[in-house]
Amino acid sequence: MKLRFLGGTGTVTGSRYLLSDDKRRLLVDCGMYQGVKTLRRRNWAKFPVDPSTIDAVVLTHAHIDHSGYLPALVKNGFKGKIYCTKATHELCKVLLPDAGFLQEEDAKYAFRKKFSKHEKPEPLFTEKDAWEALKHFESLHYHEAFQPVKGFEASFTPAGHILGSSCVHVTHRESSRTVVFSGDVGRQHDLIMRPPEPLQKADVLVCESTYGDREHRDSDPEKELEDIVTRTAGRGGIVLMPAFAVGRAQMLLYVVHKLMGEGRIPKLPVFLNSPMAIKATEIFCKHHKEHKLNTRQCELIDDKTEFVRTVDQSIELDGVRYPCIIISASGMASGGRVLHHLKTLLPNPRNSVVFAGFQAPGTRGDALVNGADTVKIHGEYWPVKAEIHNLDSLSAHGDYREILAWLEQGSLKPEKVYVTHGEVVASDTMRKRIHEAFGWQAEVPELYEEVDI
Repeated sequence: MKLRFLGGTGTVTGSRYLLSDDKRRLLVDCGMYQGVKTLRRRNWAKFPVDPSTIDAVVLTHAHIDHSGYLPALVKNGFKGKIYCTKATHELCKVLLPDAGFLQEEDAKYAFRKKFSKHEKPEPLFTEKDAWEALKHFESLHYHEAFQPVKGFEASFTPAGHILGSSCVHVTHRESSRTVVFSGDVGRQHDLIMRPPEPLQKADVLVCESTYGDREHRDSDPEKELEDIVTRTAGRGGIVLMPAFAVGRAQMLLYVVHKLMGEGRIPKLPVFLNSPMAIKATEIFCKHHKEHKLNTRQCELIDDKTEFVRTVDQSIELDGVRYPCIIISASGMASGGRVLHHLKTLLPNPRNSVVFAGFQAPGTRGDALVNGADTVKIHGEYWPVKAEIHNLDSLSAHGDYREILAWLEQGSLKPEKVYVTHGEVVASDTMRKRIHEAFGWQAEVPELYEEVDI
């Protein structure tokens, strides 16, 4: 059996791993690249292997950097099944069509405003392409064994990152070798998600390293948010929270309403301006047994939040000038409705912009949290006068200490660990820490590198 790294190396995005033997090819994750332009260009490059030769895909979770290329894969010839957990399937029904729709809208906007270098900008895939890809999905429960392709057995265990997130376990029957893909690993003490389930067996482990070179700040995110909201509202400003539609949006809604219920922040209008996040919130409430919030707490999020569904409602919200809280996708300000809010709110020092987690290099979120004076949005530069904050203690990724603690909880003794899904320094630092902590042989693979398992 061979393992080839088709993405997710040297960066936190574009996760794609190919397992194969002489007869079959199995792709684990099929993500889009996000961040700097050189990475985004890879989405438009020819896929490293012919999609029609891939027999099946298995997903760790629904985030676009792990699932977002699937519509393009199907469009370019993939005909097999796509396996995932139940909640991941439901979330992909939201995320993928919305991603296609947004790409179509962005292409139209670029054409209308003439800020694209292409005479007629085209989307990578359309909403219709996404619905076509969803016809290939088959969902399973955690710990349910299945055969994605002949000769390979697989199963999912909870990874604690977002709803439906999993570690993917794949065993090759002929060689009896097992490879485990960590996906994105959650926190040990997350406010709403349960911790990742310890791993028990793997001959080879593919482990993420988003926070491989750092720890989350030892701070109280609720107190930080309390101070930001109270201070901003006191000067008549608006708090804008760019958030991933799945995971962070629900976390922020929960914390905001909790603080209001405890009288720690003013009772302000709370708007969720992301059709994707609205649907994801409904799915989050439906699958409440997979996280820590009970039915009543989920209902509180629903009842106290004003959902902004239509474009007209979004435009109307952009004209609001009274203190309120707006949560809108995307989490790194790389696209979506949040861009229009940023153009309106960034130039005013009364306002605050609060990010909640890792900002990939090259994204607007990364530029803003690192003190940029201006940011480019829709072909124009906008001044940054608003307060900018990043509550990385609300991140959905475990930091290096949490990942090491998680690895220690099980009975793992892998022969080899491949460290992926991190920036270059983060991955190499994580490699060293894994070797020092456990004595395991760890390596950071190169893009397109192929290894024997």
